[in-house]
Amino acid sequence: MLVALIAKDKPGALQTRKDNREAHLAYIEETGAVSQAGPLLDADEQMIGSLVVLDVADMAAAQAWADGDPYAKAGLFESVELLPWKKVIG
Repeated sequence: MLVALIAKDKPGALQTRKDNREAHLAYIEETGAVSQAGPLLDADEQMIGSLVVLDVADMAAAQAWADGDPYAKAGLFESVELLPWKKVIG
């Protein structure tokens, strides 16, 4: 199943994001669960969150992936939402 993970960073947490970016990208690579991903941007094109599309067995697997993300472990996110997603275009 496809699951959209929408995470918003805590205000002023850009350095936390930068400090953990390499580990986050390695986690994406090693888990193989990510279909698409990229940062959410503000009006000044600064990173303020993440949009990750997971391809996982179920919502429990999506939650486990989210919990294991180095960004989450570093306390980067103010909020994380997991929503089932249906790909229609692309």
